[in-house]
Amino acid sequence: MSKLVIRAGDFTFDARFEEQAAPKTVAAFRKALPFESHIIHVRWSGEAVWMPLGDLDFGVGYENHTSYPAPGQIILYPGGISETEILMAYGGVSFASKMGQLAGNHFITVTSGLENLATLGKAVLWKGALPIRFEEV
Repeated sequence: MSKLVIRAGDFTFDARFEEQAAPKTVAAFRKALPFESHIIHVRWSGEAVWMPLGDLDFGVGYENHTSYPAPGQIILYPGGISETEILMAYGGVSFASKMGQLAGNHFITVTSGLENLATLGKAVLWKGALPIRFEEV
C-alpha cells in the first residue's frame, strides 16, 4: 500500500486521501502525481496556504466540499467563480476569494507533522512562496 507524502519547504508531512468522501477528486489528483507547485499565504481566508492554479481543470465538481477546513485538511476548489486552487489549512479558515465565499473539496488530510503546520504557514506569510510536492511512495 502506498503512502502520500507532502514536502513543503523544509517540512515533510504524511497524509491520507479521503477516498470514501471525495473519490472523484482523489482519482483526478492521483493522475497528476507527483504534483509540484508553490504555496503562498492566503489573502482573505485566514490561516492557510494555497496553490493558485489558474484555469487548470481537474474535471471534477463539488464533493465533500467545505468553506471551513480544519488544520491539516487540504481542499481543492475546482474553479468556477474564482480560479482553481488547492488550499492547506494550518489554523482557522473561512474559505473565500475576492468574489466572496467559496467551498472546496476536502480530499486530503495531513496525518503526521501537524505540529509543524503553523510554523510552515507563518514562514510563508513572512518570507514568501515555498515549493510543495505531493507524491505517493
